[in-house]
Amino acid sequence: MRDNLSAILSLEVPIVVRLGQRSLRVGEVLRWVPGALIELPKNADEPLELLVNNRCIAIGSAVKVGENFGLRVERIGSVPARVEAVSSSAEQAPRDSTPPAGAGTFPGG
Repeated sequence: MRDNLSAILSLEVPIVVRLGQRSLRVGEVLRWVPGALIELPKNADEPLELLVNNRCIAIGSAVKVGENFGLRVERIGSVPARVEAVSSSAEQAPRDSTPPAGAGTFPGG
């Protein structure tokens, strides 16, 4: 059992920091050229979402780390919610991971 837990904890999972999202018509996407601007319906001072398996597990703000971007985590979901996110199958249909409006909460928070 201990070996299984150790193996699970050493697995790598991809994470995504979502700046924003919107829907566009295919025709609009096909008209993009280098230099095109895509406006996102999100204020620049709103927190960014940290996703694992298309599920929001934390929110935070963008920071500069040396010459790279980073995320300063401001709120993070419960351990059970994070375990559920990392253990969910990639074959499952993605759930809507957008944090609910209002108190700045998110699933598992």
